Amino acid sequence: MKRNGLKYGIEKLTKPIRLGIGLCLLVFSVGVSSQENSRVTAQIDTSTIRIGEQINYKITVETDSLNIVYFPEDQTFSPLEMVEALKIDTSKNKDRITLQRIYALTQFDSGAYTIPPQRIAINEAPFFTDSFNIKVADVVVDTTKQKLYDIKPLIEVERNNAKLWKTLLWIFLGLLLIGALVYWFFLRKKPLTEEEKVALLPPYDRALLQLKELENSRYLIQDEYKKYYSELTSIVRSYLEEDAHVSALESTTDELIQKLELLKDAGELKIEDDTLTQFKKVLKTADLVKFAKSKPPTSVAEEDRKLVENIVVKTKEALPEPTVEELLHDEAYLEELARKKQRKRVWIAAASFAGLLLIATISAVGYYGFEYVKDTVFGHPTKELLEKEWVASSYGFPPVEIETPKVLLRQEVELPPEVRESIKEVQVFGYRSAVGLFTVLTTSTTFAEANDPDFEKPIEQLLKSFEQQGARNIITKQEEFFTKAGVQGLKTFGSGKFKIPESSELIRGKYAVLSFGGKGFMQQIVITWLDGDDYAENIVERILASVNVKTQA
Repeated sequence: MKRNGLKYGIEKLTKPIRLGIGLCLLVFSVGVSSQENSRVTAQIDTSTIRIGEQINYKITVETDSLNIVYFPEDQTFSPLEMVEALKIDTSKNKDRITLQRIYALTQFDSGAYTIPPQRIAINEAPFFTDSFNIKVADVVVDTTKQKLYDIKPLIEVERNNAKLWKTLLWIFLGLLLIGALVYWFFLRKKPLTEEEKVALLPPYDRALLQLKELENSRYLIQDEYKKYYSELTSIVRSYLEEDAHVSALESTTDELIQKLELLKDAGELKIEDDTLTQFKKVLKTADLVKFAKSKPPTSVAEEDRKLVENIVVKTKEALPEPTVEELLHDEAYLEELARKKQRKRVWIAAASFAGLLLIATISAVGYYGFEYVKDTVFGHPTKELLEKEWVASSYGFPPVEIETPKVLLRQEVELPPEVRESIKEVQVFGYRSAVGLFTVLTTSTTFAEANDPDFEKPIEQLLKSFEQQGARNIITKQEEFFTKAGVQGLKTFGSGKFKIPESSELIRGKYAVLSFGGKGFMQQIVITWLDGDDYAENIVERILASVNVKTQA
């Protein structure tokens, strides 16, 4: 009984475990079954095309409707190029689903090509299609009717300065706008205000005009006698100070009368005693109004204004006529005053322009950084290369497709005698900046025998050539590199001290060498640039992202 009880307990304990294992096996078997029941096929509508014609590459997937299918994306059909990927055509039959997708492929070089197997993922499980052999034929040309000509040599063309002229035009318009604003607000002669027009009148005319305005004022009606007499005495004192050259504004009543009497006794002011007595009386009345809060009758205030006007007239008549020297002195004084005002306007305009320029510079430095602003204003060779219109082209055979800031020109290369038998042809295209270390070079080499290329020897030879040209302390690293179409190559990169052409100076630089190849050929891209040059780093990054090569010669 105990043994039977123990057996029952073990079976009771292990029953959930067996059930869990059974469920796992069930799920696994269902998953395997669903994938085993999936079928992937591929077909093409033709295996022979002419240059530029298209092939319809169709992939068909039959699988369970619950499965997730991933079709190829981007340029995975190299060496053929994908022109278009049509939408997926879906049809369903109960729990089964059929997916079809057509890709339009083409090739612009004649020859025999192989479309590699394509990877289709079903629930992340890989399925591969068959490969297809494609023949791309040349377009037949009737040479009896159409003559053939040699390829024309490269010709130099004038540099397109449209962008430069556009930039200069915007700069000119900006300066013109700033100049117009400076002229309008600072340099132009603005219309004079009424106060300025009055201030430019001669002292005598100005005093009579101000007395007339005081007569028409509402001070007496509004019982503002203090303001009335303050303005009345200010008018006459200002006139005496300007025309009679008496320090009247800062003098008391008694001091002013005493100064006028001294001028009269000296014969410089021919004024009657009665006029001085009347003037003293008006000043005394004004002092009482301003300091003792006296309030004379309105008729007396009006009479005092008439007395002041009469005093101004009498004083003008009593003053001797100015000499020629005084008139010239006054004219020179006015001209100098006008020049000072003009210089002040110019200084204000210059200071405003400098302030605007300083604010714009500080804002630009804060937003873009000092180095970028400095390089933009004073110029930087690699920055100009980065911002120019780039050129995408194919160089050599087998071709190397690459995008560069300048067109790569064909370079003449003389092969050493020891390698002439093994190498059929070498085509080199390159560009070297006139300033600095920036260089781009592409090479396409075809061998006499159809063997796989050995990347190590050419790279070793390239590094030796760096040393022969004066480079020192070269550091080398290697890693795999994939083009945008998925072609695998070898990237050799590092840094060192390189010699600037036509100079003995060594500067810190970087280099990168991309190596690709196949049966009987090899392609390389060599780039060198200055270490720490951010613009050059962006150029190299953009160049590497544009690389594409052929996998068959």
